[in-house]
Amino acid sequence: MKTIVLKFGGTSVGTVDRIKKVCKIIAFYKKKKNKVIVVSSAMSGVTNELVNKSKLISGNFDRAEYDALVSTGEQASCALIAGRLKHNGFKSRSWTSWQLPILTDGPHSSARISSVGIKELNRYINSGGIPIITGFQGVSKDLRITTIGRSGSDATAIMLAKFIKADECIIYTDVDGVYTTDPRQYKKAKKIKKIFYDEMLEMASLGSKVMQPTSVQDAKLNKIDVKVKSSFVSKSGTLITNSKKAFSDQIITGISSTKNDAKITIVGVKDRPGVAASIFKPLSKNLINVDMVVQNISLDGKETDLTFTIKADDLKKTEKLIKQNKKISFKKLSFDKGVSKVSIIGVGMITTPGITYRMFQALASKKINILVISTSEIKISVLVSVKHVKRAIAAFLSLSRGELP
Repeated sequence: MKTIVLKFGGTSVGTVDRIKKVCKIIAFYKKKKNKVIVVSSAMSGVTNELVNKSKLISGNFDRAEYDALVSTGEQASCALIAGRLKHNGFKSRSWTSWQLPILTDGPHSSARISSVGIKELNRYINSGGIPIITGFQGVSKDLRITTIGRSGSDATAIMLAKFIKADECIIYTDVDGVYTTDPRQYKKAKKIKKIFYDEMLEMASLGSKVMQPTSVQDAKLNKIDVKVKSSFVSKSGTLITNSKKAFSDQIITGISSTKNDAKITIVGVKDRPGVAASIFKPLSKNLINVDMVVQNISLDGKETDLTFTIKADDLKKTEKLIKQNKKISFKKLSFDKGVSKVSIIGVGMITTPGITYRMFQALASKKINILVISTSEIKISVLVSVKHVKRAIAAFLSLSRGELP
């Protein structure tokens, strides 16, 4: 008898009809004599509605009360699922995070799960019951409701799988797996059958909406294999794992692009030890995330040009901080909001000579100029003009299929 954790996202439980379909999926696993634990998100749109109401009440809504407010959506969806399962003849009940309890550490709205009480939960599932547990939330040491951040229900499912020692953890969403790139925009995108944690982590951090980076990190740290499937269609999904069994020799696993980027270049900075730290310290203090960084030193070594990327929303604040910074001197400051980062990701790149050349050749064949380059063991990123993003991704899709030299 297997123990299986099933998580259903907001779109999967977005309407009464969808909840009825979710209950059929749960029944499918239960009828196979499995022990089934369900984690549910709020119905789609409910959390956003609650967030908007908090903003109407106050522009500085208390964070503890914010968590108490937005956590109510999951309670409703869990009660509806349990009610439908009971209607269908199954033993089921809803559980809130404080009833287990799911204990968390960290600040409100971005807490992390530290432990899960499983004594009563085990007793219930061993008696044949199907617990329906609120995702996205926990309880602090001072008994206040906390939330784990957006898409926190994935983290709830993963941590439950860890503490309950589940055999499987399946995330049901509105897509039937992880694709090489967004299938809604690129018809040649292919579904990935298996993907390493590190590859998924890179894709998530670069904007893939299938899972949030923190949830992938939880799965990796706790060695929980996760399968991503669709609640709308009956198709095989994507397995996120660290097992090397049955992996293909694919070099490029995924292709991602970011939106809302801006490039800043500081020209003619007086070069000295610590100058980069002097530039980036005020940005860090103001919670401005710096991504790609390139530094060019002049021939005489006296001056440097520093180029880096940030989110376009932070551009005005960054410009102000640089101009106010009395610890640096420079000749010119330039900005470009019309840029985007495009990346190829794949563990296979570690052992594949020439992949960097082929990537640059693919861009050259489409007459795309590279503005900035950054690399890691399993990722190569280039900054290009926004108008070239679609052509760049199309070129990389061809490269991933071995169609370019």
